[in-house]
Amino acid sequence: MVLDLTLIGLAITLEPVPVLAFILVLAGDRGLLKGLAFILAWLACLVLVIVVVTTITGGKPLKPHTSPSVAAVAVKLAIGVGLVVYGERRRRRLRRPRPARSSPAWMARLDRASVWTAAGMAVLLQPWGLVAAGAATVTEAHLSGLADYLVLCGFCLLATASLLVMELWTVFAPERSSRAFTALRTWIEGHQEQAIVLLSLLVGLWLVGKSISELAS
Repeated sequence: MVLDLTLIGLAITLEPVPVLAFILVLAGDRGLLKGLAFILAWLACLVLVIVVVTTITGGKPLKPHTSPSVAAVAVKLAIGVGLVVYGERRRRRLRRPRPARSSPAWMARLDRASVWTAAGMAVLLQPWGLVAAGAATVTEAHLSGLADYLVLCGFCLLATASLLVMELWTVFAPERSSRAFTALRTWIEGHQEQAIVLLSLLVGLWLVGKSISELAS
């Protein structure tokens, strides 16, 4: 479970679209406050999902080869297949010549967004497919001690790590971080598709392989 949650958490925190949106939020007026609202809403979604799952399971792993456990593995398998198909379709599109595209209109307005809008965007931009994969993995959790709770806290923090680093860097080194984020934004805009394809295929293939192994055992 720990390895699965680590991989999923890394994929969530490296998703290019939320990272790009957060950079635009930080660049606006009261960027730090809006960035904090974005982070809190993002983190709240993750915590809420985990609380709901552990409440349903009672903090105990689902018994193997029962309907609930098979359903949880099936969910991971379906998400994995979906990610592989999605990543492959976008990979094929990369081969085709594409006209230059401007940023979506909502991104252009993010630097002028309110605090509540920033929080709402965090909820909307959450990679819910990956979060669902994390939730299905959490059904394996056996919350019998502090270490088990720390694993779940670690997953939430890892999935939020990129946002936390950018927020803290802006607090302590605003000018330097601004230049770095401008360069990062340029890179993401030029390599967003490749990053999405890579993350989708890697996580998707991992989930498919792990799920098939669990179903076969």
